[in-house]
Amino acid sequence: GFVGQGCAISRASASLMTGAVKELSRAQAEQLFELVHKLVMEGPAGLDTEALGKLAVLSGVNEFPSRVKCASLAWHALRAALDGKEASVSTE
Repeated sequence: GFVGQGCAISRASASLMTGAVKELSRAQAEQLFELVHKLVMEGPAGLDTEALGKLAVLSGVNEFPSRVKCASLAWHALRAALDGKEASVSTE
């Protein structure tokens, strides 16, 4: 689960993330972070969006630069947690 505040995109992305990483190994979660990060930053070109399942809905976010941070915030929090960081996470 997660606790956070944000726009609809950030909350939806966080919700999708918690479902997607559930029961993944650390290495698998890190791989998924990299895929989703590429998806929201660069778009779906060259990625197997079918393999991403529900996360594929984030594929259009890169077309709206002001929303990339919204969609990636929870993912950066996941990355920080995997790295053992306890400080608040920001995309700024």
